[in-house]
Amino acid sequence: MRRASLASRARVTLAALATLVALLATAATLLAREAAAHPLAPSLLGLRETQAGTFAVRWKTSALRPTGTRIEPHLPAWCARTGDERAHDGPTWRERRFTIDCGARGLVGGEVSVSDLAESGTVAVLRIELADGRVVRALLDGARPALVVPERESRLAIARGYLVLGVEHLLTGLDHLLFVLCLCLLVRGRTLLWTITAFTVGHSVTLTLATLGFVRFPQAVAEAAIALSIVLLAAEILRDDAAAREATSSARTSWIRRRPWSVAFAFGLLHGLGFAGALSETGLPDADVPLALLSFNLGIELGQLAFVAALLVVAATLRPWLVRLPSTALRIPAYAVGTLGAYWLVARSETLLGMVLRI
Repeated sequence: MRRASLASRARVTLAALATLVALLATAATLLAREAAAHPLAPSLLGLRETQAGTFAVRWKTSALRPTGTRIEPHLPAWCARTGDERAHDGPTWRERRFTIDCGARGLVGGEVSVSDLAESGTVAVLRIELADGRVVRALLDGARPALVVPERESRLAIARGYLVLGVEHLLTGLDHLLFVLCLCLLVRGRTLLWTITAFTVGHSVTLTLATLGFVRFPQAVAEAAIALSIVLLAAEILRDDAAAREATSSARTSWIRRRPWSVAFAFGLLHGLGFAGALSETGLPDADVPLALLSFNLGIELGQLAFVAALLVVAATLRPWLVRLPSTALRIPAYAVGTLGAYWLVARSETLLGMVLRI
């Protein structure tokens, strides 16, 4: 009786998790046209001093933004644009490049900001390279949309900036979140802890190796593989549910069911390559590479743990209401997640094919 009770509770928890997945995946599907990668990824504002007082500016932001917001960079009043602006837009992002002349005052002591970060719920990565080799980095958000350029960047500021960047990248990466959700749907109990840990170890390894330049892997291939991993897990959820309804153990014969930690580790290697893409845009401080890399990795883990914890709390809270759901309701989120993963796979494969044909 106790074993049956535990099994029943597990099925109820699974129903709660599945319902939450369905809600998230349905909302994501409505945005699928823009969801090929990370539509609300951090904006990037880079300023590189090419000669005394003159800066080459690079502004890159998402093509998707909430209605009524205008996410734009703002530079000190004494800095004037020179030359023509060059635009380069991709399927999910927009990039502008131009030059500014700040005269003898330069940027030190001036305020650099990005508008509407609070209203849009996004962040902006700021990177300033001065002619004497100094580099200033900061993460601008709704609570801190502006920075007065200091003489030097403190180590505490570096750690904070990369930590928040890691959290934001994880929580705005819908594909990574859906993968973790699928793991929670497939694995329960103590095994879930080991599975999530294996996923963490896997993406930490490739994130570190790729960021430091020891591993080079096409980002487009990694993104397509991440989408494929979501499709495979969604298919396994359907297979597991069918076996449970038929009172068979056939679902446990699959490798994913028998060794979920090994599958999570393998897919984690792919997801780590996707995480490394965020750092490739931002860069790492030459004098504090270990600190920045550790902070970014820690930020990803904190975001992941917070997401799993919130998921379990919601599942426990909704359990009394969701226990009345028919068992067939478990198939809805699996189809929703699998469909979205398949859309990403096709869209990202199309982008990859386009790149190959242009070579």
